[in-house]
Amino acid sequence: MFGAAAQVFEEMMDHVDTNIDVLDAFNEGFRDFGSNPNVVFRFLLESYCKNGKLDMAFHVFMEMAKRRLYISNKLVFRMLNSLMNANCVDNYGEFCGFFRTRGFCVYGIVMEGLLKNRKIGKALIFHEKMILKGIEVDIVACNKILKGLAVNKEIGIASKLFDVILTFGPLPNVVTFSTLINMYCKDGKLDTAFEIYNVMIKRNVIPDLILYSILIDGYFKAGRLDEGEKLLSVALDRGIKLDVVVFSLVMDAYGKVGDLGRVVEVYKRMLEEDLSPNMVSYSILISGLCGNGRMLEACGIFGQIIKRGFESSLITYSSLIDGFCKMGNLKDGFHLFDDMIEKGHQPDVVVYNVLLHGLCTKGMARSALRFFFNSVSRGLKSNIFIFNSLMDGYCRLKQLRNAVKVYMLMGMYSVKPDIVTYTLLVRGASKQGKLDAALLVFFQMLKRGFPGDAITYCTLMDGFCKHKNPTAGLQIFKLMQTNGVVPDIAVYNVLLNMLFKDSHLEEASKLFRQLVEKGPKPDVITYNTMICGYCSLQRLDEAISLFQQLTSLFGPNSITFTILIDAFCKEGRMDEAMSMFSKMLEKGPEPNVVTYGCLIDGYFKSQEMRTATELHEEMLENQISPNIVSYSILIDGFCKQGLMLEASLAFCCALDRRLLPDVFAYSILIRGYCKVGRLVEAKLLCEQMFMEGLMPDDLLERTLVEYNL
Repeated sequence: MFGAAAQVFEEMMDHVDTNIDVLDAFNEGFRDFGSNPNVVFRFLLESYCKNGKLDMAFHVFMEMAKRRLYISNKLVFRMLNSLMNANCVDNYGEFCGFFRTRGFCVYGIVMEGLLKNRKIGKALIFHEKMILKGIEVDIVACNKILKGLAVNKEIGIASKLFDVILTFGPLPNVVTFSTLINMYCKDGKLDTAFEIYNVMIKRNVIPDLILYSILIDGYFKAGRLDEGEKLLSVALDRGIKLDVVVFSLVMDAYGKVGDLGRVVEVYKRMLEEDLSPNMVSYSILISGLCGNGRMLEACGIFGQIIKRGFESSLITYSSLIDGFCKMGNLKDGFHLFDDMIEKGHQPDVVVYNVLLHGLCTKGMARSALRFFFNSVSRGLKSNIFIFNSLMDGYCRLKQLRNAVKVYMLMGMYSVKPDIVTYTLLVRGASKQGKLDAALLVFFQMLKRGFPGDAITYCTLMDGFCKHKNPTAGLQIFKLMQTNGVVPDIAVYNVLLNMLFKDSHLEEASKLFRQLVEKGPKPDVITYNTMICGYCSLQRLDEAISLFQQLTSLFGPNSITFTILIDAFCKEGRMDEAMSMFSKMLEKGPEPNVVTYGCLIDGYFKSQEMRTATELHEEMLENQISPNIVSYSILIDGFCKQGLMLEASLAFCCALDRRLLPDVFAYSILIRGYCKVGRLVEAKLLCEQMFMEGLMPDDLLERTLVEYNL
């Protein structure tokens, strides 16, 4: 008769002192009426809880525990929730003491409840009181609380609880330390994480695989590779059997910084530990090898993947295709693409873009456009990168009109142009000397809300400079400053070049001093520009002074040496030119074909034929492949000395090396034949040039008219 019992209880609450102990009366009732104590006590407890009489409810609950009456988990949770809602912290200790042997953790329930309600202080006090009262708290329960805080990224609360555990107990284990260390690693606080690691070592808690994995991963993701590798060695020396996941993340970290040597070392170390690579480690290794052009080795690893029965990932295919395309091997790249589709992989936009870029780089813009339309029919969702690649391909072919057509095509696919799009068009127009068109695109870009960046302005300035209009280039620089675009050192390099082209020596020198004092910091290109400018204005002493400054900073490159060697040769100072060349051979960098060309030309002009030809032979012995320019210098030197047989042989050598002579090379040899009166050979050579589709330049036309050819 529960309804009637509830009514009697309500009347009792109204008329009787609520703290009266009714348990003795209940004991008599059990004897007189044969009632079930479990049912009666449970009813009484729930009724007290319902009416907010928690002291009495707790009294009944503890009496049930003493009498070893059945208490369901539901009843325990009900009691706990009531205590937590009323903040009755003092009762938790006694409560936990009775139920520490049950199948549920009262401690965990209380802590989770308090922390959930943001009662941090009370939760920590509760933990402390449990320990001080001698109530055993299981570290597993504490670890569970810490992991819950980690999931919610409550690192501050977790740290406070961890400190309480260290101070009062229970004794933390490796999971306790791992949980907090992992939180600090993810938060980027590696030094704090390592401090906790040191505390763990001092407490003689032995690190396990998981803990080392966390710390190693933290170091490598933070770019602290040396410390990460040192810890990896410590783990291995201590006999920790690291798994393939740890080695893979180490390989990935070295791969991201482009250190392929370390990637291979870690891979070999993994094999030495008798660990079989997984698909992730294979993919990382293949990506690194492809990025460094080591395609033969990458294909060997790919063969191992197939041999072991692994299913190649999209990333693996993408890396291999990218590697082949960068080598110019589009045939194998497309073969892999077809294999990938056959294996059921759906290519992503990255793969499509790699192939499109490869076609465009090889000058196959029309094939790239055809591949684009086929890809769209396969489900490719085009983006700005694809259209920019297509436009870049046409610009490389100097087909600006087709690049503009691709630009117009973007609207059909709802793709909006970006700053790179406009920069490509500006650069394409500038390189073809269509500076009016470049300016039109530039101002359209500004009108459509794109402020332009340093690269855009630099491209336009460089175009004006190369087409001998430095004044307009300087105006673009002023506009750049007006529009609030901060120039980088590349822009200043172009500006310095323009000032020298306009013979503004003082302005260039003043600007360079400003860069040295206030920044941006000059780079080797800046110094080369200044040295070249001084040399062009016959200020060789200033150029040498700058060269010495550069040597004391980050060192000259091959271009720096070549500029000075060329300047010495043009002034006939061959001893100083050879001295500079000797320094280059002694300390580096390696001389190139241009360096040798300058020296050979200088010795020909000084009429030192033997030295010139010896230098040419030395260049070939050092496996530096001559180009048509170096052969033209050689031919010109022989012609000026009337040595037409030697000049003809040099011309034939260029043909044998499949260096198609340009109009300049033909012009030198034809004029040489004319000057020695061998007009028949000159005429035959002229006809050969026409058959090659080359038209004479102004100087050759005057020669042909002069000799009636």
